[in-house]
Amino acid sequence: MDISTVIILIIAGLLVGFINTLAGGGSVISLSTLILLGLPANVANGTNRIAILIQNIGAVGNFRRHSVLDSRKGLILSIPALIGAVIGSWIAADVNEQVISKAIGIILILMLFVIIFNPRKWIKGDENLQKKKISVGQIVLFFFIGIYGGFIHIGVGYALLAGIVLSAGYDLVKGNAIKVLIVLLWTPLSILVFWYHHQIAWGYGLIMGIGNFLGALIASQLAVKRGAGFVRLIVIIVIIFMAAHLLGFIDLKEWIKLL
Repeated sequence: MDISTVIILIIAGLLVGFINTLAGGGSVISLSTLILLGLPANVANGTNRIAILIQNIGAVGNFRRHSVLDSRKGLILSIPALIGAVIGSWIAADVNEQVISKAIGIILILMLFVIIFNPRKWIKGDENLQKKKISVGQIVLFFFIGIYGGFIHIGVGYALLAGIVLSAGYDLVKGNAIKVLIVLLWTPLSILVFWYHHQIAWGYGLIMGIGNFLGALIASQLAVKRGAGFVRLIVIIVIIFMAAHLLGFIDLKEWIKLL
């Protein structure tokens, strides 16, 4: 691995950690970067989990220091999500590379609409919901979110935020704190599944994780005060190009070779 690859991984990780911690969808960048650096789509999918684990260690620690993390409810909601994530990871590990690439491309297009129309603008905290016990409906909801997160992870932050805020009544900042806790708890088991299937490039994941960690620290400091409008614009641009690449409309690898 040459120095230019290391720099690319760290810069990509920095953006991913920042985006994932503030909102979600950062894995668009990490998966895209890993694929463009030559990793097969299924290996990129597994390798990405290493960086995500490191990222969320930093984010959870910072949210705890700011006293905005409801650890108890986060731990309860993480149980069905964790079970779902293991199932989703196993499904992803057994799907062939071409199917994974097409699935990511389609998901990117769906993510584009989610980001452009920004459904989070109408989400607000509800203290009455926060005080309620976890329901069966929430358990089912977070189980299926976990399956999706284990399978691809792209955009799972938006699904988790919507679930946490709409069903549990937390505002966006506290919802983000619970979100990163849930992802932190399910990621080690996902890593074990991908490792078992020999679908992790450890060097790439650990180096990208350095950037993810730094990005998560910065984002968790800013989460209380600022939104993610500028970051959303970056993600939209990345989604458009990567969806076109993965669905075969353009070949970004050839473009990079010309640079």
